[in-house]
Amino acid sequence: MKVPEPRKLPSGTWFIQMRLNGISVPVSASTKKECIRQAQLIKAEHRAETRVIAPKSKNTIKQIMKDYVDSLPGDTSPSTIRGYDIIQRHRFNDILEKKPSDINWQSVVDATYQKYSYKTAKNSWSFLCSCLRASGAAEPDVTLPKQKKKSKERPFLQPEEILKVIPLLEGRKYEIPALLALHSLRRSEIMGLDYSDIDLKNKTITVHGAAVQDKDNKIVSRDVNKTVESERVIPIMIPQLEAAVKRAGKKSGPVWEGSPCGLYRTMEDVCNILGIPNVGAHGLRHSFASLAYHLGFSDLQTMEFGGWSDIQTVRGIYTHIAKIDRVKATNAMTNFYKNANENANAENTA
Repeated sequence: MKVPEPRKLPSGTWFIQMRLNGISVPVSASTKKECIRQAQLIKAEHRAETRVIAPKSKNTIKQIMKDYVDSLPGDTSPSTIRGYDIIQRHRFNDILEKKPSDINWQSVVDATYQKYSYKTAKNSWSFLCSCLRASGAAEPDVTLPKQKKKSKERPFLQPEEILKVIPLLEGRKYEIPALLALHSLRRSEIMGLDYSDIDLKNKTITVHGAAVQDKDNKIVSRDVNKTVESERVIPIMIPQLEAAVKRAGKKSGPVWEGSPCGLYRTMEDVCNILGIPNVGAHGLRHSFASLAYHLGFSDLQTMEFGGWSDIQTVRGIYTHIAKIDRVKATNAMTNFYKNANENANAENTA
């Protein structure tokens, strides 16, 4: 069945705009083939009178976003709902009471990417496009700005800094969460961890489940992790963690007690004492991956301990090269040429 040729939007989505019974019908999909398939299906159902083509929504952007969130499956992560709630309350305020047809979308895109970080703007825009598609409105045909090269990477601890940080954590309220983060655990995984998951006899940490904040800032436990690979058993590798758990003297109960921002503030204080940039909570996970690289862990070992499913994530984001490794690599290259020149000179004078 013939349908209009799809075109690829700047966002990467394939898009077809059809007219059935004089009503504009947008179709979008992640691939060209799927976009054509969906358009053909809609057209066939329309001809067979098994699909009613209704006029496009007259709702405002505010209502369209609300309808989309209300239609999400019940098992949608509370943290995802929380993120969507933040977008609804704080992004796109200038167009919330407008209808899609009354909006200059390119101006909205330009203003959003100018006001927020690239990642925040991209996530907000993707959410809005999902809402529009779900409402039956066309995804705006706009030009998205290219991501600028990051001026600096996320702060992480150098190997020698890790050894300075660990003693300063001793006795602090968030000592155990910090040491768990240095074992690669995400904040949500630590917040969902129970003391019964830390086996001092076998010296292991069993990671399963997580705890996240919902849109009302309440902590909600989840039985599943971010990915299948996130469920893992990690050996206890930092002696101070074993000692801290023994001091706590608990066989069960949540490991993380207190504010979700507590670990961030603890690291802020410790890093200020050492005069280094604050790595926060997630920076400790980056530090684990960097140290693993420094100590010669294989990619597979790092992925297994850290619960990563994509090796490119480990290589491209989490595996920072420690300064000492940069120096060693530079010296090795310099010595290669230096030795080559000395050998050549020796041969010429022989």
